[in-house]
Amino acid sequence: MKQIIYSIFFLICSNAFGQQDSIKSSLKVSGYIEVYYGYDFGKPSDHNRPPFIYSFNRSNEVNLNLGFIKASFENTYTHANLAIMAGTYSNANLVSEQGVLKNIYETNAGVKIHKNKNIWIDAGIFGSHLGIETAVGKDSWNLTRSMAADNSPYYETGVKGTYISDNSKWLLCGLILNGWQRIQRIDGNNSLAVGHQITFTPSKKFTLNSSSFIGNTKPDSVKQMRYFHNLYATYEWNSTCGLIAGFDIGAEQKNKGSTAYNIWFTPYLQLRYKLSQKIILAARAEYYYDKNQVIISTGTINGFQTLGYSINTDVQIHTYAVWRIEAKALNSKDEIFTLHNKSSRLNYALTTSLAIAF
Repeated sequence: MKQIIYSIFFLICSNAFGQQDSIKSSLKVSGYIEVYYGYDFGKPSDHNRPPFIYSFNRSNEVNLNLGFIKASFENTYTHANLAIMAGTYSNANLVSEQGVLKNIYETNAGVKIHKNKNIWIDAGIFGSHLGIETAVGKDSWNLTRSMAADNSPYYETGVKGTYISDNSKWLLCGLILNGWQRIQRIDGNNSLAVGHQITFTPSKKFTLNSSSFIGNTKPDSVKQMRYFHNLYATYEWNSTCGLIAGFDIGAEQKNKGSTAYNIWFTPYLQLRYKLSQKIILAARAEYYYDKNQVIISTGTINGFQTLGYSINTDVQIHTYAVWRIEAKALNSKDEIFTLHNKSSRLNYALTTSLAIAF
């Protein structure tokens, strides 16, 4: 009898410790730090780049664009993420959030709701489902973000349901959100926003993505519905050469209940070429049209109508570290910039960064 009791006790302890080991093996701690120096040839006295730039937006100083520490948990039926951040990215993009919310990069949890299918329900704060560029520099082909990325949501808060097909070629996602790049709702706004994402990846070379946002971004008393669609495709000819082509378009009611809409849109093209395993070249061309100043306010006759060009070189210093340098030019229809101490249609900047992911 004593041996039987010992045996049962041993099995219970073994299972308990085994589960604990399983939980530990599903935990992962990671981090990211990207420091940069940017020089705007307009020489802004307050060191701020133009107000429609929300990443790498400080000039003539060494600063932290984004740094975060992240804990992730994952097993067959659940996953969760918590990341706390700091940097000029959070200062610029989360200015409307309160208190410690300004320092949350993401915090979310999800459960798998089908035993045999890859169907998940997630809730919390996520990276945005709109656009291909993220706040994390190493995941974007260009050092700085495009005008399209800087002026559409980087993050969102809400609930989403995601289905990934058995062959991983299709991703279907529906979202209910607190708003347009919001953690907390705008005071007086009680209407939910919704969105979708469909991603088709028939091969490793090609991806096609369609994403949308529908919602009111203002208090209900002055409700103006906003409709936004993001479309992009990526194609990689081989391991050295790739292309991204995208087009964003948005429409917002001119007034509450109006049948007339203000339209803005932005096409963009990105190219990347690997000279070697350690050196990568990338270029971007983009155009942002917002004559009615829905997203970017200029106070000028033609609003915001701006061409952008950039080229950058990346050097993979180490498995965990990449050094980048970029030259960027903006050309606007109106004189919305400053150059040589006078109003100008042109803006030039050089940026270099060092990013370490671990």
